[in-house]
Amino acid sequence: MIQERLSEIRRALHRIPEIGLEEVKTQRCLLEEIEGIKKEYIEIKSWQTGILVFVYGSDPEKTIGWRADIDGLPITEEVYSDFRSTHEGKMHACGHDFHMTIGLGLLEKISSNQPKNNYLFLFQPAEENEAGGMLMYEQGAFGDWLPDEFYALHVNPDLPVGKITTRKGTLFAATCEVRVHFKGKGGHAAFPHESNDMIIAATSFIQQAQTIISRNVNPVDGGVITFGTFNAGTTNNVITGEAKISGTIRTLSEASNQLTQRRIRELAQGIGQSFNCEVEVTLDQKGYVPVVNDQNITEQFIEFMKNKQGVAFENAPAAMTGEDFGYLLSKVPGTMFWLGVESPFGLHSEKFNPNEDALTFAVEHVGDFLQSLDLKK
Repeated sequence: MIQERLSEIRRALHRIPEIGLEEVKTQRCLLEEIEGIKKEYIEIKSWQTGILVFVYGSDPEKTIGWRADIDGLPITEEVYSDFRSTHEGKMHACGHDFHMTIGLGLLEKISSNQPKNNYLFLFQPAEENEAGGMLMYEQGAFGDWLPDEFYALHVNPDLPVGKITTRKGTLFAATCEVRVHFKGKGGHAAFPHESNDMIIAATSFIQQAQTIISRNVNPVDGGVITFGTFNAGTTNNVITGEAKISGTIRTLSEASNQLTQRRIRELAQGIGQSFNCEVEVTLDQKGYVPVVNDQNITEQFIEFMKNKQGVAFENAPAAMTGEDFGYLLSKVPGTMFWLGVESPFGLHSEKFNPNEDALTFAVEHVGDFLQSLDLKK
């Protein structure tokens, strides 16, 4: 596809962001584009709001998979373009509109002539909220189409267009969402001895939780605990008997994630005893295990990109980013990599504005890599 066509598709998708498992319009738009590409050796299946496109090879020895996620985020866009989101309070702030568009471009390139091997193109819902890759795998959506090796990219606003980075082993972190509900006894601000202040209890818990990473997790593994919400109280002269906080755990190993979850529960139990209150902890990891790139497959990818004219390749450090592609990579060997899109604002920002020149770059060079796999025995 030429740049103008890729931009047109990306902008159409950008206008209609939808939250995970609600991507009805997105699915319809994708299916219309796929129908325009379809040939006699292509078969299409749907799973809820997801799409699987299978390209049958002429003499297949394996199935090569490519995954693109399709959901948006509950963010109000502040990029005032003529293709800004038409869905109030929703935005493609993580670049999934780019992922989908590149996926379509790769599908067209790979299927322009029937390949030798099979190719599966997965347009996966609910990456951001429900671990759609895990849901599809566990509910048997792949059937006989499960790839022998899987590939995916993620846009990176901190890298220039033309740059690709990745690493062997762990690329992204395991994540776990945390919600903690503190229940005590409210009362008058003038009589604290007759109340049980849950702001104090919750604050103490947050402070103690930071010691998990610094004193329980192996510093070589790395990790972070961030609490992003704190809701408590109604007015200045009332001691609140209830507080709610929520946050996220990020670790570079699954073992460290499980350790951190256990320590969160133990600290909550201690806070309950210390403040004579009830503490309810909800830990939700779902399918967000670390993204661990296969050593051999990633080495092959790195070697190709290092020698590819027009590509600037660098080895990437591990990042605390969470990605549900990690679940699929725990079942199928493969690799994920960063694609430079040089945006002045970062992922999940209401002002995220990636450079569309990255679309043709990705389709050309990543497409060449995928085609090279068809030639290898």
